[in-house]
Amino acid sequence: MKMEILLDSNKKVNARYKNHLIKTDQPVDEGGEDSAPAPFDLFLASIGTCAGYYVKSFCDSRNIPTDNIKLIQSVKFNSEKHMIDSIIIDIQLPEEFPEKYRNAVINAANLCTVKKHLHYPPVIELKTSVNLIEERV
Repeated sequence: MKMEILLDSNKKVNARYKNHLIKTDQPVDEGGEDSAPAPFDLFLASIGTCAGYYVKSFCDSRNIPTDNIKLIQSVKFNSEKHMIDSIIIDIQLPEEFPEKYRNAVINAANLCTVKKHLHYPPVIELKTSVNLIEERV
């Protein structure tokens, strides 16, 4: 699996993956134009949307309506480390949600592959290479 990262104008950096162009930018106060989410915003969104996918799949497989279910994700930021200490996902269920599935829906959200990768992070290796451009005659 390969993803091409494209350096665009100003603070924009985009990724071409499969049939998608994923755009990122930085906020105005960071020198960007705020024309797209920042890369870290996409990282956080990937956690919440992944959990949401598993909640939806769980409900869909049991014919439980998902119209009134939403997930609220919040973060606790450590200002000394300049890192996030914790991410909290509140799965908000409607009153009519079956009581017997309330803990099971948490178990479903815990299947999120993004979350699993945070528990067992991959090694990230950085390297350089020379991109040889063929000269056409």
